Amino acid sequence: MSVVGFDIGNEKCVIAAVKQRGVDVLLNDESKRETPALVCFGEKQRFLGSAAAASAMMHPKTTVSQVKRLIGRKFQDPDVQNELRMLPFETSEGQDGGILIHLKYLGETHRFSPVQIMAMLFAHLKYMTETNLGLPVLDCVIGIPSYFTDLQRRAYLDAAKIAGLKPLRLMHDCTATALGYGIYKTDFSNAGPTNVAFVDIGHCDTRVSIVSFEAGQMRILSHAFNNSLGGRDFDEILFGYFAACFKEQYNIDVYSNVRASIRLRAACEKLKKVLSANAEAPLNIECLMDEKDVKGFIKREEFEKLASGLLERINVPCTKAITDAGLTVGKIHAVELVGSGSRIPAITRQLASFFRREPSRTINASECVARGCALQCAMLSPIFRVRDYEVQDCIPFSIGFSLDKTPILQGSNYVLFPRGQPIPSAIVLQLQRSSLFHLEPFYANPNELPSGVPSEISCFTIGPFQASNSERARVKVKVQLNLHGIVNVESAMLIEEHVDDSELSTKEVRHVTNGSEDGTYMQSKPSNASADGKTNDKTMRRLEIPVSENINGTMTGVELMEAQDKELKLAQQDRTMEQTKEKKNALESYVYEMRNKLFNTYRGFASDEEREGISKSLQETEEWLYDDGEDETEGAYTSKLEALKKLVDPVENRFKDEEARKQASTDLFKCIADIRMSTKSLPNEDRESILNECNKAEQWLTEKTKQQDSLPKNIDPLLWSSEIKKMTEDLNMKCMHIMSRKASHRNLDNKGRDQRG
Repeated sequence: MSVVGFDIGNEKCVIAAVKQRGVDVLLNDESKRETPALVCFGEKQRFLGSAAAASAMMHPKTTVSQVKRLIGRKFQDPDVQNELRMLPFETSEGQDGGILIHLKYLGETHRFSPVQIMAMLFAHLKYMTETNLGLPVLDCVIGIPSYFTDLQRRAYLDAAKIAGLKPLRLMHDCTATALGYGIYKTDFSNAGPTNVAFVDIGHCDTRVSIVSFEAGQMRILSHAFNNSLGGRDFDEILFGYFAACFKEQYNIDVYSNVRASIRLRAACEKLKKVLSANAEAPLNIECLMDEKDVKGFIKREEFEKLASGLLERINVPCTKAITDAGLTVGKIHAVELVGSGSRIPAITRQLASFFRREPSRTINASECVARGCALQCAMLSPIFRVRDYEVQDCIPFSIGFSLDKTPILQGSNYVLFPRGQPIPSAIVLQLQRSSLFHLEPFYANPNELPSGVPSEISCFTIGPFQASNSERARVKVKVQLNLHGIVNVESAMLIEEHVDDSELSTKEVRHVTNGSEDGTYMQSKPSNASADGKTNDKTMRRLEIPVSENINGTMTGVELMEAQDKELKLAQQDRTMEQTKEKKNALESYVYEMRNKLFNTYRGFASDEEREGISKSLQETEEWLYDDGEDETEGAYTSKLEALKKLVDPVENRFKDEEARKQASTDLFKCIADIRMSTKSLPNEDRESILNECNKAEQWLTEKTKQQDSLPKNIDPLLWSSEIKKMTEDLNMKCMHIMSRKASHRNLDNKGRDQRG
């Protein structure tokens, strides 16, 4: 078993695995360290990762990208609607208010949730990891943005479960980056904590975290974010600029053509990277649309002017992160800049101006999250021993609880888990309740949330139960903010006090529910004697109360099982199609290979009639492959290949056996010579017997070889190499038998002489 870390980016995925010598980033099928976060549906098969990127232009409307922006979100959310306008696939609203993605597959329109699409990505990454390591993969840590809501975190766990993974933790991206940065660093000051700002500008978002480092530990002081400011927004600035230019120069509307939009966006992304290292850059695209080649040109200065509004927005999360951490810019000792969108020089200048120091790039901008997740997985897993290092993360949202729609007060507000609360945390609530009730966690401050996120989180039903004495009944509820950053009710306990005026000694009673012991106990404790001399005995009754949760938008157990079954069927169909392709390719290769060999290598070993028949069959098969056989079953290709081999095998066997026959003859002659040499020390009788066998074998081979040499090569051999090999084995066996028999007689004679002596 191995432990891995997954970084599922909006555009690319990275896998890191812990090995004995450290943390390695795994390569995909193309030997690249990053894998596209794409799922593409062909007519009969899915394409995942790199294969999906290669097929995206062929199937633009069935290629799902940026699923990370859709998972765990509502269809009617205005931000979601803005996202969907940029994506080419068709969507609709699900029964739970979520998103359904419509994809044509196997002649039908299928509807998948973003959770199912994410599960496909996870399954692909799991397969890549197991193939690379040669080990099964189960335990993992998955990187997520700090702004992910409770529902989005649960959706990630559901997707991982469908894919057959067991996440030990959902880890904030900046926390993972900070772990990879701090665990190996040994030069932190002993005078006090070292505060480092991590700025992660990804493809679609910007996240800032302030982290305090000390020897052997790190503590997240604050998380801040802008979930709608990333590298793609700078791409979109260029896209809009060139789309307007091309409309004016070439009279084409790129927005009206899906393929043209995809190609121009890809070209703008490359152009942005060129501008990061050059003062100006050209843009050339052949046949963008309407069979028109387009050309463009832009200077870095122009680009930065167009993107000035975006650059100014980067300061906002930086300011919030420092304020929430209770620090000033002067207390920040270092700034680390990571993320795929962080390479724009203007961003570096903007951050240097804000923090009053030049940002550092001491860690790999693309791999740091996956590496940190892999390290955390090793720390949580019993498989590896990692040196002690404390990682204390926090939640960026304030969470309150309501009891039957009435907020539970905590201090001056309704917050039970304030923003910055460490993960994990737990609080025990003591409530006066005598029957079933509901606890509902909610986000207490909507201003802390990404736009469009509802404040409701979930609803926990505590019960049913019935207290025998409501005045003396208390319910203890343990509320947890777990390692994933998800709120749940871990347990609920009913505690009742019963007062008895009888003279009872201390005793222990098992509580029985529905005729069976439930494992809870009541312990009676003696109290002071009353004025009338009787003993008042208080009995505490403790009863575990059932807890159920209702979360709108998550998958039920039945739905999870159905999704797992569907994923297995899709994977099986993919395997079937891959095997079919392999058989088709094998048939095609065989046709071309045999046609060449038939008139060259095998020419002398086939009769004219055979050559004509085989050549005709090869031609017919080739025509079938590019006509009716273009899209056939695995069995059809296998049947065609077997039919061809049935014709070609006799010719191929003659060719192969000629060389094998020469080698077998040489081996037999050598065997005869070796046996003759070994008989010199044997008695005459034994020597004659063995030489006689050698002479017979030599005579047989000479006669058979002479007969074979008189025959043409284009008929089956009279003497096969297998016959010569068998003769060699028989000769060896006969000679060994004679030698061993005589040796046995000599041993018996020697033993008899010893006994007589």
